[in-house]
Amino acid sequence: MGLVQGVTELFPVSSLGQAVVLPTLLGWDSLARAQAQPESFFLAFLVGLHVATAIALLIYFRSEWGRIIAGFFRTVDAAANERRAPWPVIRSADERMAWLLVVATIPAGITGVAFEHAFRVVFSKPLFAAVFLIVNGVILAVGELVRRRSEVRAVASAHGTYEGTDERRLETLEFREAAIIGVAQVLALIAGISRSGITMVAGLVRGLNHQDAARFSFLLATPIILAAGLYKLPDLFGPLGNGIRAQVLVGSVVAGVVAYLSVRFLMRYFETRTLTPFAVVCLIEGVACTIGFAVTGRTF
Repeated sequence: MGLVQGVTELFPVSSLGQAVVLPTLLGWDSLARAQAQPESFFLAFLVGLHVATAIALLIYFRSEWGRIIAGFFRTVDAAANERRAPWPVIRSADERMAWLLVVATIPAGITGVAFEHAFRVVFSKPLFAAVFLIVNGVILAVGELVRRRSEVRAVASAHGTYEGTDERRLETLEFREAAIIGVAQVLALIAGISRSGITMVAGLVRGLNHQDAARFSFLLATPIILAAGLYKLPDLFGPLGNGIRAQVLVGSVVAGVVAYLSVRFLMRYFETRTLTPFAVVCLIEGVACTIGFAVTGRTF
């Protein structure tokens, strides 16, 4: 499970969906059923894996996060000193990135706190997860088709592009566009919908190239995953953690190492390649599992 978490949290194939589907395929029915329970030892276990994934992202992007955090506090300090309201004073790309991430984090943060429990109880079932893997594959495929349209290239050109390309610079994203990407991230609360996939697609249709869309997606995921994990982490020190703390430690170490290797691979992969292979994987897995779970009655 640590290996699966480390790969699928960053690859656009839905870690939550895989955490529901994989135990079902392997016959670990108690784990599959536990996903949809209000509280369970398996959820406490997954919390540890998610925190490890977020730490791996922090380590990989450590220098960038250092600049972003410093930029955030500079804008706050400048706004206080110059008494500029209501928006902080932004003078650099790092400062702008800081506030783009703040704006994009708000929708998923609020929705996660308010509705995560409801989304999980309703949708974290094998058949639903398989169906939404199909939906995820369609989203990735459509996103690739849309980004090639002339309207998307026109949007990129209007906001400043990389020299000799139709690809938009990440620092030219507007705050309303960051909010739209943040709203898209909300759908990742549904098992089967990939957080990285849907936020990348949202960036691509606004004219970003694949590498910048992936970079913004991974930066955006870090505070959400870390905050959600830390919020639930006390469960591991209560009754839900009894008997699984050693397993959590082993799984988290594996998840952290694999997540670090995954983000290194994907940042290089998206320099020249697309989301299409991941769309195909999700469609094949989703269709096969939907049929299999429906036939065998493994809907839980």
